Amino acid sequence: MPSSKADSMNENSKSQRKKNMLALQKLGESLLSLSDSQLAAIELPDKLLAAIQHAKHLTSNEAKRRQLQYIGKIIREIDWPAIQQELEQIQLAHEKDTAKFREIEYWRDQLILENNDIIETFLKEYPHADRKQLRQLIIRAQDDRRMKKNTGGKKMLFRYLSSILSA
Repeated sequence: MPSSKADSMNENSKSQRKKNMLALQKLGESLLSLSDSQLAAIELPDKLLAAIQHAKHLTSNEAKRRQLQYIGKIIREIDWPAIQQELEQIQLAHEKDTAKFREIEYWRDQLILENNDIIETFLKEYPHADRKQLRQLIIRAQDDRRMKKNTGGKKMLFRYLSSILSA
């Protein structure tokens, strides 16, 4: 369907160009928040990678703002949809990891509360878990809580639950 004159004017209007520019700056901010290993996973041009690395070392808010504008300008000149897609995949993987971590924390905290129904519920949901080892780890974590000590019981239980939920 051919676009109308109003549509083409709207696409090239100053306000639309500014919105596009700000969206690309936001993309640059998202790239700036990634770790070095996450940045390495994305195929970025050397010029953009150098600009991002430089921005990470800036302390002045004004300097960071100007550098983000520069990053946005670089992004406009390259294939930014591919970069945005890779960034979204990294963010989705991070969200999944966070959700899994929270689920493990939930089970650990519930199991420590000394409720046998929760243990049975866990074992029904994860039948490959070793009941004896699970009970021993729960008892150790509960003892730590009761004695107000930290012998690593909670951490050991967390690691065991992590291995069960990952299997």
